[in-house]
Amino acid sequence: MVDFEWYRSFIYIYKYNSVSEAAKTRIMTQPAMSQHLASLEAEVGEPLFIRTARKMVPTERGKELYSQLAPLIESLEAATLSFKGASLPTLSIIRIGSAIEYFYENILNQLEEYKTCTVSYFGTADELLELLKEGTVDVIITSKKFHASGIEYVTLCEEEFVIVAPKQLEIEEGTNFKLKEKWLSSQNWISYGLDLPIIRRFWREYFKKRPIIKPIHVIPNLHLILKAIENGAGISLIPTYILRNSMNEVKSKVIFKDMKVKNELYIAYQTKHKHLPEINNLIQEIGGNR
Repeated sequence: MVDFEWYRSFIYIYKYNSVSEAAKTRIMTQPAMSQHLASLEAEVGEPLFIRTARKMVPTERGKELYSQLAPLIESLEAATLSFKGASLPTLSIIRIGSAIEYFYENILNQLEEYKTCTVSYFGTADELLELLKEGTVDVIITSKKFHASGIEYVTLCEEEFVIVAPKQLEIEEGTNFKLKEKWLSSQNWISYGLDLPIIRRFWREYFKKRPIIKPIHVIPNLHLILKAIENGAGISLIPTYILRNSMNEVKSKVIFKDMKVKNELYIAYQTKHKHLPEINNLIQEIGGNR
């Protein structure tokens, strides 16, 4: 007889392409997860994955089984959530962790729509993860998807970074990446951190190497970086959602508009809280207003 938990383990292995990551998410040991898969494959009568050094690749039979099982498992989990909702303890306060810039631009104006009280915490992605792991916050909005035991992620949105310069800066828009890199390298850069976050990614994506630049200013706040740009202090990469007011007031401008960097944002929470109605409502409210 097939154990329902075998199906759940199979679904998680399929999603994460890894037995170890699936085990962490389900808060199980890796041997137990492997045993679930082995038992299901024995029941089906053929392999569901091809084991490679880097990941588990589903076979055609595995893909077929996943397409049949996924909607059924999701339906059962939704039903479980509705039954649990009435008996689970409620949270009178939801503690939210976020980068202060994202909170200011995208959450602050919708707080009145939330159905619970909130306490907000601000920090970097690493700091927010620690707050979530230790239980100081219930939900975080993060740009990094860490592989941490007992933490689950829901994709929130994709933010887009563009190069922003003072309005008066004269641009030498070269016709190729080599000329563009030369010009960009000669500019005064303002960075969020000494390790050039997002700037480093931009350079690797377009110029296929690390940037050889030293920021003229390091300011760990995107709104203040934008203000410095408007005052003529230098250039930087800024998410487009922050530019609305600046662009309307004609204080800065986007340059090299074809060169953009996209960054995935996630909502993360502890697996043990995934069935709490307040957590699910908040995730829907944050995601629904994007």
